[in-house]
Amino acid sequence: MTYTVFIDGEAGTTGLGIRDRLRDVSGVSVRSIDPARRKDPSARQDMMAAVDLAILCLHDEAACESAALATALGAKAPKLLDASTAHRIDPDWVYGVPELEAGQADRIASATRVANPGCYPTGAITLLRPLVAAGILPADYPVCVNAISGYSGGGRTMIEAHEESGGPAFEMYALGLEHKHVPELQRYAMLTRRPIFVPSVGHFRQGMLVSVPLHLDTLLGNPSAQDLAETLSAYYAHAKFIRVIPAEVGGKLEPEVLNDTNEMELHIYANPAHGQVVLVARLDNLGKGASGAAVQNMRLMLGLDVVEEVELAS
Repeated sequence: MTYTVFIDGEAGTTGLGIRDRLRDVSGVSVRSIDPARRKDPSARQDMMAAVDLAILCLHDEAACESAALATALGAKAPKLLDASTAHRIDPDWVYGVPELEAGQADRIASATRVANPGCYPTGAITLLRPLVAAGILPADYPVCVNAISGYSGGGRTMIEAHEESGGPAFEMYALGLEHKHVPELQRYAMLTRRPIFVPSVGHFRQGMLVSVPLHLDTLLGNPSAQDLAETLSAYYAHAKFIRVIPAEVGGKLEPEVLNDTNEMELHIYANPAHGQVVLVARLDNLGKGASGAAVQNMRLMLGLDVVEEVELAS
């Protein structure tokens, strides 16, 4: 069986990335509308009525408009996968991190509306949630998340600035501490205290490092760095795309190693003498942080992973 998919906003960075990745996915046919009518609500709604799933690669306001267009179709509405920020904490949408907890992949598979996660929260939540769930990190801990992304995460204006005129080598931003990713980060990391989030961008196209520094003596149960590594390893033991690196003393990390993959690495760097650790998630902001995650969720929503498992077992 071939499923049909419409990418509403396929001309953007995430949309182009999804379309490129779908070339390697069997059983999926991508439908497109005339580029001259890509902003025409009636054309978009007609296309939605003709496909099995629509992926919304739009800014928040336009994504809400597209969701409303789909809702108006009633029984003819396709499944929706929203890559914008608009629905990530909406209780009527399932949060699209299959590794979030046991049963989350099944919830995504049975959902008609799924919100793809943000790139930065994907790294931070993956690091923090297992520790909160295990009772090691207090939910009211004063968490600080520092992150750097390639400039492709900043949209067309930032991409053009870097590729045409060079752009700054490094730039911190959102220093008003109101970044739009904070609500989902706090909710799905199960934090009761609002975390401080400090993002930055570097003069490289893609790749991402998300880091969280911790003092071990402020955690519950006086854990070691190895305890944190084992907790993360146990939590993600069956996660296909997440790999936990054993606790390390010292070292270096660069952000581009996992580019063009849907993989994520979790690192634990420690200084035992001072009782300090830094947790670091490494991922591709266009992969596991955007297009790769969308394709992973799409496969679950269309049942493609189940089909493949049956085929492999037969």
